[in-house]
Amino acid sequence: MNAAGRPLDGITVVELGHSVAAPFAGLILADLGARVIKVENPASGDYARGWGPPFWNGTASIFHALNRGKEGVAVDFSSPAEAASLRDFILNEADAVIQNLRPGILDKFGLTAEAMRAAKPALIWCDIGAFGATGPLAKKPGYDPLVQASTGIMSVTGEGDRPPVRVGVSLVDMGAGMWSVIGLLAALVARKDTGAGREVSTSLYETGLAWMTVPLAAFGASGEVRKPQGSGTAEIVPYQAFQTEDGWLMVAAGNDNLFRKLCGALGLGEMAQDPDFATNSARVVNRGRLIPRIAEAVRRHGSDALGLLLDAAGVPNAPLLTVDQVAHHSQTQALDMTVRCEGDGIDLMGIPLTFDGQRPRERRAAPGLGEHNDILPGAAARPR
Repeated sequence: MNAAGRPLDGITVVELGHSVAAPFAGLILADLGARVIKVENPASGDYARGWGPPFWNGTASIFHALNRGKEGVAVDFSSPAEAASLRDFILNEADAVIQNLRPGILDKFGLTAEAMRAAKPALIWCDIGAFGATGPLAKKPGYDPLVQASTGIMSVTGEGDRPPVRVGVSLVDMGAGMWSVIGLLAALVARKDTGAGREVSTSLYETGLAWMTVPLAAFGASGEVRKPQGSGTAEIVPYQAFQTEDGWLMVAAGNDNLFRKLCGALGLGEMAQDPDFATNSARVVNRGRLIPRIAEAVRRHGSDALGLLLDAAGVPNAPLLTVDQVAHHSQTQALDMTVRCEGDGIDLMGIPLTFDGQRPRERRAAPGLGEHNDILPGAAARPR
């Protein structure tokens, strides 16, 4: 898909961001065709530049993964000339700003939603905060694991009676970036009719609460605080990973008919007729008696053989793959999800969208610190 055919061609976004949340939002927008200008501190740059090893060409791989496709400028906000140059660029060129800087940092430089939108009413300003704009934690700094802990995500992750674990990917940070993009896109649609921009706000904490939609509803209905179920889920049984002769297989018998098919495939047909297991609600109640019997039957099979057996029976299943196996899997390759930037040799993940069968992607490598400072007349040139 060429640049002219991408949905956000002609839209310019300034990213006042660091770490994961705002950069992931900027990455999505860049792949969708927007011109994204990443603004960094000239002294240190985005913290993520140093989050390694591993490093690629002297910069952490996470920075490359989250910042390809952008132009990069380094601006010293304490310099009136540089701050004014950035402000002028936003007022003259930008359709939107995304920022996830610590509360109060931008206030002293006049780079706030109120000031900028007063000067340019069509501007869309997207704030990604830590714990939200109001409330007792509004000024508290936040990172993904803090919010996984404080919104209950860690309490439903892992196994009961064992130490807490975080979800292994930064789903709160990345989710907040996605919500920011959703809000920005909605504001762009609304602007077509009104000509006016919007102030869009989200936070890591609100994103964490949104991921907890189902567990919080379950608590509201029952008053019960359930233990984490490992690879399983509290509301559906059997819906978890089982150990095979040579690995692990995830089995998702998500309804009574699939349970009957699973029992047939495993030679446990009598269990499907047992009133204690015949319905999902009964299986949830009697999980402790059911799961060991399924586990015993599964251990008689190798993962590949059992996967084929369950496929033939129509029971959803999947092997547990490691990162290297996922990277080289034929399905990953068939979907053409990875991006190799121009002149680069590292495979980076694209966004999970296609338009008319084509995946939009920006192939420019992540920018060096201050690489594109020439677009800001008042900004000092930086060594690359």
